[in-house]
Amino acid sequence: MLTSLQNPLVKQIRKLHSSKERHSQDLILLEGTHLLEEAYSANYPLTTLCCTEKWQTTHFELWEKASTKCARAEVVSEEVLSALATTVQPDGVIATAKRNYQVNSLPFSGLLLALETIQDPGNLGTIIRTAAAASASGLWLSKNCVDLDNPKVMRASAGQWFRVPMAVSEDLKDTVNLAKNAGMQIVATLPGAAKTYWDVDWRQPSLILLGNEGAGLSKELAAMADIQVNIPLSQEVESLNVAIASALLLYEAMRQKRPLS
Repeated sequence: MLTSLQNPLVKQIRKLHSSKERHSQDLILLEGTHLLEEAYSANYPLTTLCCTEKWQTTHFELWEKASTKCARAEVVSEEVLSALATTVQPDGVIATAKRNYQVNSLPFSGLLLALETIQDPGNLGTIIRTAAAASASGLWLSKNCVDLDNPKVMRASAGQWFRVPMAVSEDLKDTVNLAKNAGMQIVATLPGAAKTYWDVDWRQPSLILLGNEGAGLSKELAAMADIQVNIPLSQEVESLNVAIASALLLYEAMRQKRPLS
């Protein structure tokens, strides 16, 4: 059992709390039983597994399965586990895995999201979770969004992080142009748009543009949209949370594509 906070492995994993270190080590940090279950189910490449004795006893089958999929598995003390986790009350297990989500491209087909400067990890995680639920083809992110592998993003995705194709775009305008050239319609939500989001024919390949929580979509990206739509709001309400807005558009697309009974 690892009991020392000065153990080299413990010190290495603790560094993964930092975005810079996750990039440097090319590793992500998975916290909690649910994320571990989803990573194992998705056959995501684990590197290290650490758990307390209590967790190992109560989740022995998962421990046996997951430990065979990683290079190193260790039982650690409660104190060490608490130091490894970013949550206040960790449930007894953490793992590390390779940062292999950084694919170079996504197919420009189906229903895609392009996210510009999303900063809140809870919002991004919720968008990922909703995209999975609504069968979206994937997500493009501008490089100044919150890190995809931020632990809060991963927890907010409720494990769907492992099931949605995602890529970081070096230049989101170039990515939008590529989508246009591939025949996708580009849809942006803007408060003053004449059409509502249910006026769009979502049955054709579509790329949805969503902007920063405070500033919204940049003028440059908004101008690239083929269709600008609004989400109707009561007069007293100024705007919707970006994760809620994404859910409305994704589910309207899902509704339109549903076969008629």
